Amino acid sequence: MIDLGISKIALIGAVALIVIGPEKLPRVARTVGTLLGKAQRYVADVKNEVNRSMELDELKKMKDTVEGAARDVENSIQTNASDFEKSWADVTGDSGSSASLPGMEIFPEYKHPKKKWRLKQGATPQWYKARSGVRTRAQSGAARVARFRPQPGRPL
Repeated sequence: MIDLGISKIALIGAVALIVIGPEKLPRVARTVGTLLGKAQRYVADVKNEVNRSMELDELKKMKDTVEGAARDVENSIQTNASDFEKSWADVTGDSGSSASLPGMEIFPEYKHPKKKWRLKQGATPQWYKARSGVRTRAQSGAARVARFRPQPGRPL
């Protein structure tokens, strides 16, 4: 920015003290500081934006070159594959039925087993659960109290 030494800053401060006065100097210094900070932040934002746009341009160029190379490779593979198929058909005298070639079995298509892993399927027998007191059904609090309430005819 501007090349200011300590002597120049001191001279500017002395002139500002004389012109503005000692009462208003702190407020003016604060205002100048905030404005200087805003200017620095603005310059930093502009630099970041320029850097981002340059990187974006470089990435676009790189993407274009990679896509071109991929297209070239794909075309060369297709031409080689077609040449191989033609030469294979010439050698074997086959009309293109690939099911008759050894080692080229056709496997059935994969089907998802449709398992529901969240459903727990325990193997604990019901008689064991009943004997050990495992709750198998939901019961409200009032029903539980009524279940264990002493009957009028039974002794405690």
